[in-house]
Amino acid sequence: MFFSGIGGSGVSAIAGLMADKGHLVFGSDRAFDKDPCHPLINTFQSMGITMVPQDGKGIDVTFDLAVFSTAVEPDKPEVIKAKSLGISVKTRPEYLAEITDTFKTIAVAGTSGKSTTSGLLAFLMMRLGLEPNFLGGGRVKQFKSFSNPGNFLTGNSNYLVIEACESDGTIVNYKPWHSIILNLDLDHHTIDKTAQMFEILMRNTKGKIFVNADDSNLKEITKENAITFSIHNPSHYKAEGISYHRFSTDFSVNGTGFSLSLPGEYNLCNALSCIAFLSEMGISRGDIAAVLPDFQGIERRFDIHLNEGERLVIDDYAHNPHKISSLMKTVKQVREKICYIFQPHGFGPTRLMKKEYITVFAENLRAADHLILLPIYYVGGTASKDISSQDLAEGIRSSGKSVEVIEKREDILRRINEYKTYVVFGARDETLSDFTKKIAGALAVAVRDDFNFKDKPTCRGF
Repeated sequence: MFFSGIGGSGVSAIAGLMADKGHLVFGSDRAFDKDPCHPLINTFQSMGITMVPQDGKGIDVTFDLAVFSTAVEPDKPEVIKAKSLGISVKTRPEYLAEITDTFKTIAVAGTSGKSTTSGLLAFLMMRLGLEPNFLGGGRVKQFKSFSNPGNFLTGNSNYLVIEACESDGTIVNYKPWHSIILNLDLDHHTIDKTAQMFEILMRNTKGKIFVNADDSNLKEITKENAITFSIHNPSHYKAEGISYHRFSTDFSVNGTGFSLSLPGEYNLCNALSCIAFLSEMGISRGDIAAVLPDFQGIERRFDIHLNEGERLVIDDYAHNPHKISSLMKTVKQVREKICYIFQPHGFGPTRLMKKEYITVFAENLRAADHLILLPIYYVGGTASKDISSQDLAEGIRSSGKSVEVIEKREDILRRINEYKTYVVFGARDETLSDFTKKIAGALAVAVRDDFNFKDKPTCRGF
């Protein structure tokens, strides 16, 4: 089988799982054509996947299936070649829906938290001996290896944990065994449109449905027989005795104590959904509690790049208002003065969420905090560029908050000593993580320089 756009998180996960399952896999990606030294190329080759240029020459009649990322336009050579040869052609979402029908699929949905939750659930199931398969959008740190980017897991059971994303609307095609729905808020679509998709997912679910009882928008569509979890409202699995620490959380559920090695209320909610699911599967809460602290998280989800004394640098994927609010509420418990660096993703989403972006920053920025907005991330296409980061900045500034737009990242590095805590966040752009590492490196140098300066003897003269 052939995978075009294999470098994307969704396609790479499926390609890796299929290769592990014994299929002969070929792949291509325009990013690899531009950068022959791209680190993912070695990862795919170590899986036994053959990489070819994305020019159509790598496809022939020996392939029985060609799967295309939704980012690959229909007029590209590989699409035209596959169709001309009569090869079965599917988009990545179409093929994923087909795969889910062959497993006992657990779909993890929600406008926030599904990458962490699906990864955590797969990790716990693995550690508890359930041998799950997993297809995710985020990279689970403990799944990463020389031959695995971290976004899939191959198991010997019939269980498949998937991150069920609503962004392209294909979530309505999934017919999972069980479903977890974490929350419902504004993201790729309006709340009403996303609610309709979640309702269809619920109807398509064969077994149990797990729902966050604290989410007011979900209450409107939750069925009476749903199994609930919560932090504040009554539910079947409610967290009690909660102690939030700087980078971890302790709590209990129905008399059993748990420790989570991730901070914040939102991560506690993610963990509760997994505890509820596994408990309903017959796993003892004591066994779950024994392995929960070992989970190290997902790349770019509260990813700490520097934590030395007063200096702290965090990288995160937060990109919609709900995620940003959760991130800022958590990090405010850690530091008094923070420089946030946010890169909005896409002109359409920024336009859709402009009011909510302004509100979330106006509500969460403190007097000592500062917000830097980078230009809107643009990956191509025909989007109308009638909005900019300046439009967001003007609205945020009118609420009395400190904000500016900086076009070039290098200009931020030149001013690195203005703050000791930086939080970088935004979706999809892998270079944001590299930029965060540069910030961490620059601050680490500042720490050493400061230490060396203080350590040197002072010349007092004659």
